[in-house]
Amino acid sequence: MESSIMMNTNLIILGVVIALIVMLIMIFNKLIRVRNQIENAISSLDALFIKRSDLLPNLITLVKQYIDYESTTLEKVTALRNVNSTSTATEDKQGTEVVKGLMLQLEAYPELKASTQFTHLQASWNEVEEQISAGRRYVSSTITNYNNAIGSFPANIIATVIGMKKREWEYASETQKQNVDAKNYF
Repeated sequence: MESSIMMNTNLIILGVVIALIVMLIMIFNKLIRVRNQIENAISSLDALFIKRSDLLPNLITLVKQYIDYESTTLEKVTALRNVNSTSTATEDKQGTEVVKGLMLQLEAYPELKASTQFTHLQASWNEVEEQISAGRRYVSSTITNYNNAIGSFPANIIATVIGMKKREWEYASETQKQNVDAKNYF
């Protein structure tokens, strides 16, 4: 009878030890997952910063080029309006050639589109900034999840043993808090 009690006691102890080991493994894996979520969130946010860094200067350059194109076109139209009725035959021929070229340009671009280009620039800029804002919220959320995970019992014991430390949230510098002024890019 004693040997059966001893055997049951050993099985219970073995079961408790196995349960503890499984629990420790599950806690450890959870801690690693939440730590990796932070790195993923930061990497995703960096990708958005890179997108903004690549996109906006190129869009601004495109809009500037289109503004120059429209300005040149308007200057040609204005110059044609100012042509004197006393122009020579050569000037008339040159004027006709300019009008033909201008008409071809106007047919290709029936409306002046700078306002459309500005609207597209504004929409693209707004979209990128909204994505960055969402990315920042996600980073903050993952940091909160991580800090909660390493601060909760019994995970805090494992976190301390493996050297996991509380992460700080990202705060904007005073310069970053200033509004970006688009006129500085034009």
